[in-house]
Amino acid sequence: MNNKIFAYLRISDPSQNIARQLEAIKDFNIPERDIYIEKASGKNFNDRPQYQVLKNALRENDLLIIQSLDRLGRNYSQILEEWRDITKNIKANIKVLDMPVLDTSNENDLLKSVINDIILALLSYVADVERKKLLSRQRAGIDIVMKTKKTKTGRPYGRPVIKKPDEFETIVEKVKKNEITAREARAILGLKTNTYYNMVKKYMK
Repeated sequence: MNNKIFAYLRISDPSQNIARQLEAIKDFNIPERDIYIEKASGKNFNDRPQYQVLKNALRENDLLIIQSLDRLGRNYSQILEEWRDITKNIKANIKVLDMPVLDTSNENDLLKSVINDIILALLSYVADVERKKLLSRQRAGIDIVMKTKKTKTGRPYGRPVIKKPDEFETIVEKVKKNEITAREARAILGLKTNTYYNMVKKYMK
């Protein structure tokens, strides 16, 4: 049998209306002091002072009512962690209103244990799938970044292909005829020493 009934409601920002969530729990006749309302967006989901106060208030066989699973966490790994903490460590019950099958408050202890184990197994599976999808997306993102960091010739980003100056052959011929020095040629062409000689090897065969 449940000792006390609590409710945890969350809205993303103060401008949102909490009325719909309050309407969903009205039939449980929960005292106002046991209804915890959090105003927290997805970005600061880990910073939930009302939720921490609620967890400190929960005792064995108490019942926590939430509108949906995402009230417990930002992702399935976090949801799994919170579900396990509340049902296994605190030994309180959870009832999810928009998923009636997620309810550990059955008076039959054996059935309650079976249901909770099934839920934990399901959440573990979904959390694992979610992690694998995240890793896959990260790998795909890395692959895309690596591809965009290469030029068409396969040179890594940061070492762009330097275009051969239009007058390159003419200037190099003057060097060969001793009309100018290689140093003067590099200055005229605006090329560094290594680049100049690499171009000579490539284009002046």
